[in-house]
Amino acid sequence: MLRSLSVWVLIALVAGLALGAAAAAWAGPEIRRAVEIVESVGGLWLNALRMTVVPLIFAVLVTGVAGVADAAATGRLAVKTIGVIVLLLAAGSVYTVFYAQAFYALWPVGEAGAAALRAGASAAPDVAKAAPNLIDFIKGLAPSNPLKAASEDSILPLVVFAGFFGFAVTRLADARRRLMVEVFEALGEAMVTIVRWVLLAAPVGVFALGLGVGLRAGVSAAGEIAHYIIAISSANISIAIIAYAMAVFLGRIPLRLWARAVAPVQVAAFATQSSLACLPAMIERSRDDLDVPDRITGLVLPLAVALFRMTGPVANFGVVLFLLRVYGMHPSAAQFAGGVFVATATSLASVSLPGQLSFFASIAPICLTMGVPVDILPILIAVEVIPDIFRTIGNVTADMAITTILWRSEPSQAKAPAAAAA
Repeated sequence: MLRSLSVWVLIALVAGLALGAAAAAWAGPEIRRAVEIVESVGGLWLNALRMTVVPLIFAVLVTGVAGVADAAATGRLAVKTIGVIVLLLAAGSVYTVFYAQAFYALWPVGEAGAAALRAGASAAPDVAKAAPNLIDFIKGLAPSNPLKAASEDSILPLVVFAGFFGFAVTRLADARRRLMVEVFEALGEAMVTIVRWVLLAAPVGVFALGLGVGLRAGVSAAGEIAHYIIAISSANISIAIIAYAMAVFLGRIPLRLWARAVAPVQVAAFATQSSLACLPAMIERSRDDLDVPDRITGLVLPLAVALFRMTGPVANFGVVLFLLRVYGMHPSAAQFAGGVFVATATSLASVSLPGQLSFFASIAPICLTMGVPVDILPILIAVEVIPDIFRTIGNVTADMAITTILWRSEPSQAKAPAAAAA
């Protein structure tokens, strides 16, 4: 259903941009007014997405932290796996900052295209928000009033509070801990259900927003949207390449053998856009082609699918770094640090769903942390289906790569598998 919906959303975006541009070129004031009224429907759709962000992020962080703690309690290999996952996610967030600097130095966001996108986001708030200094940043990490932080979209202190709350839940008696986890799992599932309902109206919402973008910006915004697709897709591809290097140099798997083992999984990722759907293929290829023992694949790969989305920080933070250039913003080092922290946390806790379902819930918290308007995000959701293909390919490649690395780190593990000579 999601893939057919993605096609309709893309059609709606193109139609909205084209009709809006036509209205700007030839229509009279009455038609322009009608377009603005239709655009208000897009604003309603955007607000319906925004209303799920805070409760969904809090719920998935609490259950995610509790789940990580439970997994860590199962043994040494689980603790090692979680440690490697957290380290790589944080490294991915930092890598994204440098990747974006290099990419946009070679191919800057055009001023005309950026102005067109800004003009299309009619409801965008003032972006001249004062950057906090280091002292204010440190003081603001813990919210004095979590409810006030939630109401003001102060995501970073809310993430910190959710982390403490999640760890506190793990210290409760078993019956109460299970009850609390079930409550927040139910809350998260309810929010995901609302997001699904809202996304069913995505063709209408994106058409209405695209109509407004076309009215104010013409078709000049289309080039910058293509720029965005290439930027995020190439970042995801770079993660897949890094995962190849991890498997070859750290996992000590010969390149030919590794490429042969991972190729069927990547094909499945391309077709399904779901790491979870690729889990059986990952287990089979790791066991049969790479000779990874069942005790490793049976623990590491399910944990990796649940917690490790190596392209998460790269794709999610990458969207925000693109928007920074669209709005001409220059965050402070403290804001970048907050963005890295939230990007890592949301990637670790985000639900394993296709990109369109998790897009807004994963990226909006980073935007809100860094003071970046979210009003262009619904337009970018319309083209998420393309970067999401490369996002999933990068994720499954990285999942198999860390499986080989953790296998090699086991004390009893000998050198390369016998199949390596093939």
